[in-house]
Order: sequence, then structure tokens, then C-alpha cells
Amino acid sequence: MALLTVPTFAAEGDGHSWDTSAASGEIIGRYLQATQISQAEIEPTSMEVEISASIPKLQENARLHALRIISQVGRISYRVLGFQGSNAVKNQVIARYLQAEQQGQADPRLSITPGNYKFRLKGERVLDASKRVYVFELAPRNRTNGLFKGEIWLDSSTYLPVYEKGRLSKNPSIFFKRVDFERAFAIQNGQAVPQSMNSVILTRLVGKVQLDISYSNYGQTNDSAPADSTVSFNRLSSR
Repeated sequence: MALLTVPTFAAEGDGHSWDTSAASGEIIGRYLQATQISQAEIEPTSMEVEISASIPKLQENARLHALRIISQVGRISYRVLGFQGSNAVKNQVIARYLQAEQQGQADPRLSITPGNYKFRLKGERVLDASKRVYVFELAPRNRTNGLFKGEIWLDSSTYLPVYEKGRLSKNPSIFFKRVDFERAFAIQNGQAVPQSMNSVILTRLVGKVQLDISYSNYGQTNDSAPADSTVSFNRLSSR
């Protein structure tokens, strides 16, 4: 599968220099304020997730359908609704991705903030002839696992992210040569809600690995999912 297709953007104001400290600083400040407010106002939510993964060289693939649950305190858990395909792909690709997501969800070292990244304002763009976004180039300040070099696009009305793309600055495994990804978000009720995530991982042993995730049916839920209905990395791998 191909990486996420991103809508075409048209530049506003040819020749105008956007990389000024005043413009950049104000936008970043509003982005940090918006993310803090959205985190403080988080409600227990759930959404359906379709995760597809493939290893073309081995001609193996797998698909996992799950309910992604986010608690009042932001803890992510999964309830498996269905699975088909290769168990090896499930355990070595899908389960490892879910493990990495759960391990990094509360790590402040991975947040997109000026403490972890250098921000450079590239310009303002128009999305679908109506929505404006600010495009920032990101460069990690260190080589912590999970940081990336790439871009973040901020909605000009809410200052929340609508798109991220990049390449991990440090490979999480000696078996990985390169990890590229794209993530798209929709703004709903003051939250940046994930819509899709696509990643291409170039490995040393089996070549390219493709991971595609789509999210749907986002909504509020109660925060009392039974413990035995959620899935950890270890339990998913053993199924």
C-alpha cells in the first residue's frame, strides 16, 4: 500500500518570509496552549481501529480490527474485535507497534515541544481552498528513541495538529535501517483525533515492512472497560 495521500496545498503570498521569530513564537505559543487545554479536557473516548501490515518479500500480511480506548487520564488500551492473516506479522509488526505506542504515550521526552524539537516556520498553506494551516519543519534536539525529523501542520483556527510526517532520528532496533511515517488528524470537540497513520519500515532482514492504520467511529465512552477485555502486547502476541 502507498503512504497516506495528502491534499494539495497552495502557498499564500509568494516571496513572503515566514521564518521570523515573532510569527513563529506566537504560533508555537498558541499551539502549546491549545495542546495543554485539550489534554486537560480529555474525556474517556473510543474509536475503531483497522491495522494492516505486510512484509512483501515474504508475501505475508495481517489485519487486526480493534476498539481503541482512551481513559480519563489518557491511558490507551485495545479490545480485539477480529484478526486475519499471518501470526508472524501480527506478533512481529502489529503487536510491536502497539507496545511502542503504549510505552511512549506518557513519555514527556517524546512530546512535540520546543524542549524536544527545533521549530522552523516554513509558511502558511491553504487546505481544500478553505482551511489554513501553518507548516513547521521539525528537527529533534537529541536522538531519543521516538523523536523524528520532519514536519507538523497546525490548524490556524485551533492551533492543533492536523498532519505530521517524518523519519525517526534513531532507529528503534538494529534490524531497522529506516522508519518513515505520516499521521493525519481531524479536529473534533477541541481534540486532534487520529484519522490515519502510515509507515514504511526498511529492515535489514526482510526488506520493506508496510503498516497502515485507519481510525473511525470516534466518540465518548465510559471509563470502565473490564480489565480482561483490553489487550496488552504480551497477550496480543500469545493469541
